[in-house]
Amino acid sequence: MKRIAGLFTTLLLLMALASCNSPKSAGENPFFTQWDTPFGVPPFDKIRAEHFMPAFERGMSLHDAEIDAITSNNDEPTFENTILAYDNAGQMLAQTELIFGMLCAAETNERMQALQEQVMPLLSAHRDKIRLDEKLFARVKDVYDRRASLGLDAEQSRLLRKTYDAFVRSGALLDAGQKARLKEINGELSLTAVKFGNNILAENNNFALELTADDLEGLPSGVRDAAREKAQAMGKGDKWVFTLHKPSLIPFLTYSAKRDLREKIYKAYLNRCNNGDQYDNKQLINDFIRLRTEKAKMLGYPSYAAYVVADEMAGTTDAVYALLDQIWTPALDRAGEELAEMDKLLQKDVPGATFESWDWWYYAEKLRKQNYALDEEMLRPYFSLENVQGGIFYLANRLYGITFQPIVAPLYHPEAIAYEVLDADQSHLGVLYFDFFPRDGKSQGAWCGNYVEQTYRDGERVAPVVSIVCNFTRPVRNTPALLTLDETETLFHEFGHALHFLFHDVKYRGLTEVEGDFVELPSQIMENWAFEPEMLKQYAVHHRTGEVIPKYLVDKLRRSELFNQGFATTELIAASLSDMDIHSTTDYEPFDPMVFERRALNEKRGLIPQIEPRYRYPYFSHIFDGGYSAGYYFYTWAEVLDKDAFAAFRESGDLFNKKIAADFRTKLLARGGSEDGMTLYRAFRGADPDKRAMLRGRGLLAEPDPQPDEEAPIPLEPESDGQ
Repeated sequence: MKRIAGLFTTLLLLMALASCNSPKSAGENPFFTQWDTPFGVPPFDKIRAEHFMPAFERGMSLHDAEIDAITSNNDEPTFENTILAYDNAGQMLAQTELIFGMLCAAETNERMQALQEQVMPLLSAHRDKIRLDEKLFARVKDVYDRRASLGLDAEQSRLLRKTYDAFVRSGALLDAGQKARLKEINGELSLTAVKFGNNILAENNNFALELTADDLEGLPSGVRDAAREKAQAMGKGDKWVFTLHKPSLIPFLTYSAKRDLREKIYKAYLNRCNNGDQYDNKQLINDFIRLRTEKAKMLGYPSYAAYVVADEMAGTTDAVYALLDQIWTPALDRAGEELAEMDKLLQKDVPGATFESWDWWYYAEKLRKQNYALDEEMLRPYFSLENVQGGIFYLANRLYGITFQPIVAPLYHPEAIAYEVLDADQSHLGVLYFDFFPRDGKSQGAWCGNYVEQTYRDGERVAPVVSIVCNFTRPVRNTPALLTLDETETLFHEFGHALHFLFHDVKYRGLTEVEGDFVELPSQIMENWAFEPEMLKQYAVHHRTGEVIPKYLVDKLRRSELFNQGFATTELIAASLSDMDIHSTTDYEPFDPMVFERRALNEKRGLIPQIEPRYRYPYFSHIFDGGYSAGYYFYTWAEVLDKDAFAAFRESGDLFNKKIAADFRTKLLARGGSEDGMTLYRAFRGADPDKRAMLRGRGLLAEPDPQPDEEAPIPLEPESDGQ
C-alpha cells in the first residue's frame, strides 16, 4: 500500500469556482474545475491522460506560490504562518498525484506509462526544491528551536516535530554541493522505479502457457473453464491458456498432474525480468542500491536500511533482524518436516525424483487431502466473492455499526463498483470503490489506497474516497467468482486498510501517515476474523444451494489452519531478509542480484532449494517501486501487534465486542499518525504487545499458553530504542 497524502486547497476551490462562470467545453480539464460528483469522488468519466501534465504543472506552480508566501513573510515565524501554512500547501498537486498514482497501478496503458517517465523526475525535482529551500527550512527550524515556549498542544507539537524531521531526513542540513547531488539521486531513483514497474507489468502480460486437452490432467473443471475463457479472449479458442497472474498460476501449480508443465510456468514466474532482454531488471536493481546507498551515507547513515528503519517503530536494523531471526529457524525447521512428508508422496509418483520448488503446491494439496480429507475445491463454492464481500460488511457492522450503500458514481473502469459508507449515526463516512479482477493494465497483487484523502477544510471533515484493488479469480460463465482461502483472507486484509482510511479523523495533513511497520496492523487484524466459526456461519454460504458451510467442513478447516505454515512463514521471512540484506549494503560495488540472493538465503541461512523467497529481486516490486524498501519486514512486525490486539477480543469472550472495537477505532484507527505507533497501541491495549501471540498463531511456539498471572508481555522494541 502506498502512503500518499493530499486534497484540494482553498486556492483550488476559488480557481474552480471562477472557472465555473465560463461555459464548459469538451476539452475542459477536470482538475481545474469543481467536481460536481456524488460525495466529491473524482470525475473519472472526464479525466483523460492528457489532463495530467497541465494539472501537474499548475499544481506545482500553485505550490511554489504558497511556499513563496511563507518564505517572503517578514513576520516572526510562528506555528500558524510557517508550520500550518506549509502543511496546507500543495493540496492541488497532492490530489493530482493521488489519482495519477492509483490509476497507473490499476488502469494503465502505454500513454500513462510514457507520462510516468516524464512526470516522476519533475515531481522529484519539485519536492527537492521545497525540502531543500534554505529560507523555508530556516523558518521551520526557528519555530522548532522555540517549541518549548510556544504553548503548542500535543498535535501541534507532533506536527512541528515531524515537519522538522522530514526536512532533515530530506537533506536540509547538507551543504550546497551535497544538496545538488541529492537532487540528482532522487531524480534518477524516481525514473528507475517507473522503469522497474513497467518491466514487471510487461513480463506478467507477455507469458502465456497454451495447452491442449491432453495437458489438463488433474485440473478441476472450474480451473479449466477459466483457462478456456482466457484462451477465447486471446483468440485461441481451441486451447486452454494459463498466465502468470496468481488466480491462474496458483491453481495450475496446485492441481496439474503434468510435472513438466508445472516446471515451465513456475520457472517463467521466477525468472520474470531476469532473462537478459529489454525487460531485465538486474541493472536497475544495481542502480537502486548504488543510489540509495549513496543517499543514505550522505544523510549520515551507514546503509539505506538504517536510514529507513530509523524513522519506523523498529528504530534499528538490529531490532528488525532480531525479530526475523527469531522466526526463521523454527519456520525453516517446520518447512523441512513438511518437505519430508511430501517427498514420500513424490517418490510414490516418480521414484528417485528430486523434490523441486514447482512440486510444493501440488504435493501440499495432496498432503492436505491425505491428512485432513480437505481440499480447496470443496470449500470454494462457499466463498463466492459476493458472499465474502457481504461477510466483511457484516463484520464492520457488528464491530463498528457502519453500513455500505451502493451508489451510482463515475468509475475509472467498468468493472469497478462504488459504495457510500455510513457511520453508525447514518452520517457520511466516505466512499469505497472495489476493483476485483486481473487485466492487462493492472499491476499484480492487491492494495488499498485513496483517491481523496481525509482532511479538514474550514473546520469540516472532508470524507475520504478509498479504493480496494485486487486480482481475484474471475467468474466463469454462469458461475460467480469463487475465491480461494488466500483470496478470501486478502479481501479481509485490504478491507482493514480501507477501514483505517475511512475512520481517519486527523486535523493536520502532516499527521495522516503512520509508521510503515504499523500500517499493516489495521489490515492484518481483520484476517483473524475471516475463518472464525462465528464468522463463517454468517457469510460462507454455498452459492448454488444457499446452504451454510457445514460444521464438518469448518472443523476440517480449523484443524488444518496450521497446515503448510512452515512453507508460508519461510517464504515470507526469506523475502524480508533478502530485502534487509540488500539494503544493508554499506559500500556499493556492481553485483549480480541473483548471486547475492543465493548467498544471503541459501548459503548464509540455509534456505532449502525447494522453497523460493516470496519475491525474487527482479520482480520484488514492494521494495523497488512500491514504497516498502527495507520495509518488507513491516508485515511481520505488524503481525506481532495484530495477533496481540486480536487476543483482546478473544480474552473478552466476544469476538464482536463493540467496546473493544470502539477503543480500537478511536484510540488507534482514527488517530492516523497523531502520535507514534507504539503510543497509540499502548493506549488501546494498555501494555506492550507480546511476541508469543504471533508465534503461537503460526504454530511456531511449542510451549503451552501460560496462566494469565504467569505471563508478562515481551516488548516489541528494545528498551534502548527510546520509543
